[in-house]
Amino acid sequence: MSWRTVVISRRAKLELRLGYLVVRDELQVNKVHLSELSQLIIENTSVSVTAALLAELAERKIKIIFCDDKRNPSSELVPYYGSHDTSLKVKQQVLWSENIKAAVWTEIVSEKIRNQALLLQKLRKDEALLLHQYIEQIELGDVTNREGHAAKVYFNALFGKEFSRTRDCIINAALNYGYSILLSAFNREVVSNGFITQLGLFHGNRFNQFNLSSDLMEPFRPLVDETVIDMELEGELSHDDKMSLVNILNREVIIDGREHYINNAIKIYCRSVFDALCENDISLMRFFGG
Repeated sequence: MSWRTVVISRRAKLELRLGYLVVRDELQVNKVHLSELSQLIIENTSVSVTAALLAELAERKIKIIFCDDKRNPSSELVPYYGSHDTSLKVKQQVLWSENIKAAVWTEIVSEKIRNQALLLQKLRKDEALLLHQYIEQIELGDVTNREGHAAKVYFNALFGKEFSRTRDCIINAALNYGYSILLSAFNREVVSNGFITQLGLFHGNRFNQFNLSSDLMEPFRPLVDETVIDMELEGELSHDDKMSLVNILNREVIIDGREHYINNAIKIYCRSVFDALCENDISLMRFFGG
């Protein structure tokens, strides 16, 4: 079972040898067997990667994230074909009914707000009660936008009434970095299950290549928010700050009655949502607990 996230932060050469990722830098040579590797993050723009390694990582559906010169995630490698029956899965995706998409989205939004409320409870914030009330008010497809109302209350409770997600500040930089790591993990699961990321349930921005992944990740966002709250942020995001956010994927949660790393919980959750959509049965959906 893959579980490791490897971050390359120094100038190095990456290559494939006998099933291992081999990392050669000025100081040492390290090896990681690809069966253990879930995600590779290349932070340094001076890193060189062999085509053989890239091809093998894509074949094994191992997520590869490239960062820009500021060490922020800027792109990722997504294989064309994630499943042997991709054509069938895409046909199913196109045929998902509006009713089942609305029902699944309602469950996703409810779970997201529930996790936000639980975090506020943990922090002893009175606004948690209001979020629980919003859950009771959610209608099919969240047509009254309880999600949006909850988000405003939630972020103001976490970071103050002057805070806005549109502000250029280190809090938003940390949130965006963490969300981008989560999004990449969800992109991997969408593709590996044979579906395409562009066709979402609720998100439908023509300029967003990852509408479906953006939908699916919503209940997991509070994991990033909690991590950011616990960080001592100053100036710009440090390497340690980023590693704290990357390591969210290595936290353990309960899902479907068992303890799993977040990385594997995402797999279980995504498959359950796809089953619900294809079988027209939201009872198949599985969410994580603490």
